[in-house]
Amino acid sequence: MNEDRNRCGEKPRRAWPRLLLGLMLAASVAAQPAAVPDGNSYQGKKLAAQTYASGFALAHDTYNGMGTGSDGKIYYVLCSENIDVGAQMYCFDPKSKTTRRVADLTEACGEKGRRAIPQGKSHVNFAEMGGKLYFSTHVGVYSIVDGMETMGIPPPGYQPYPGGHLLSYDLKSGKFEDFGIVPDREGVLTTSMDTRRGRMFGLTWPSGMFFRYDLATKQWKNFGRMCAQGEAGKGAEYRTVCRSIAVDLADGSAYFTTSEGTILRYRADTDRVEPVAGEDMKKDYFGLYDPTSSGHMGYNWRQTFWNPNDQSIYAVHGNSGYLFRFDPRAVRIEVLGRITSEPSKRSGMFDQFSYGYLGFAPDREQRTIYYLTGAPIYSDGRRIAGKTKTAMGEAKGLEDLHLIAWHIPTGKYTDHGAIFYPDGQRPLYVNSIAVGHDGTVYSLGRIKREGKVVTDLFAVRPR
Repeated sequence: MNEDRNRCGEKPRRAWPRLLLGLMLAASVAAQPAAVPDGNSYQGKKLAAQTYASGFALAHDTYNGMGTGSDGKIYYVLCSENIDVGAQMYCFDPKSKTTRRVADLTEACGEKGRRAIPQGKSHVNFAEMGGKLYFSTHVGVYSIVDGMETMGIPPPGYQPYPGGHLLSYDLKSGKFEDFGIVPDREGVLTTSMDTRRGRMFGLTWPSGMFFRYDLATKQWKNFGRMCAQGEAGKGAEYRTVCRSIAVDLADGSAYFTTSEGTILRYRADTDRVEPVAGEDMKKDYFGLYDPTSSGHMGYNWRQTFWNPNDQSIYAVHGNSGYLFRFDPRAVRIEVLGRITSEPSKRSGMFDQFSYGYLGFAPDREQRTIYYLTGAPIYSDGRRIAGKTKTAMGEAKGLEDLHLIAWHIPTGKYTDHGAIFYPDGQRPLYVNSIAVGHDGTVYSLGRIKREGKVVTDLFAVRPR
């Protein structure tokens, strides 16, 4: 039988060229970027954000790097990926609406002119004790290997990263004090502070070593890696490192987590780190995770704070967006509710930032939690989807930014709406927060000015 003929002896119609053409046209249509509505055409509840120009043309994404001083001013760090320019620290005065540059963090660490990879970030929130802000520095120049961020490889003529520093800044004198470089000259991913006993705690990047520093004795102690080989590991030795350490000011304990869900506790009475017995972070509501894979936080909590009102730790699980309370005395986690945006809840999907959001903090009285989180964007009735997978912390797709409030005494949840700049732009890559004394919420996000995108300060007032 002739293979070009069917059983009736007729030549078949060759539909495959038309089918191929149709598939090509469909792929071409799918490849066209969907029209993304801006704030001017947004129909839902929204908030107008006021932007402020700090004047740093190289400003890149900041993670944490903010705080409200006892003087009522907002202190923040604008990061840099430039090999020659470090992160810049600023101060914003809410009364005069003016911004001033405080310092270059590489210079504050005494490394100006060293021709080394600079102190390009501060990845931590400020802690205040005795009129001084305490914080740390982090590397800002990375090398991408197999789609993942690794410690920056210095170009010819430059030295490797010297290591992250612990610093303080005196609010009155404007002077910095450098307490030295963290273990193994790694970056500092997160720090927290026991402001009653004068102890700083931190986790390094990429290895995830936990350390403490005592201000009175000037003694360091490195407790070693807490999560296999951290983000320096490969395969079975890889673990995403926790981004938040919560300090119980009542007894000086410091708590952090692992991507397997273990809650670890530093005990001030024994000066040791041990797992918390009887409770962990592995909750069905948070999802299912392979701790050895990258691109998510696993069962780590994302952001925390200690609440003296009820002697508890409040935290958010980044990927799922669930708010919970951890009572160290009862050794119990109580899941309070999902504090993602209303559009995210309706969509049933996680937010687009692969690790979840860091903009989670209480007001001055620690009665209301504010959370800056994502929301899906719809174009022609369809949700604009992003990447299905990533190997690092990044936005997998475009999202709106919503301000959420949770009133702790009553459990009341409020979505204040989507945030837009006056010209209709939406803030992007927002992972910082500071709540002013008057309740204004400040953050840092990408802003397009004169054709260039920089990260800078913006403020929004809850309704």
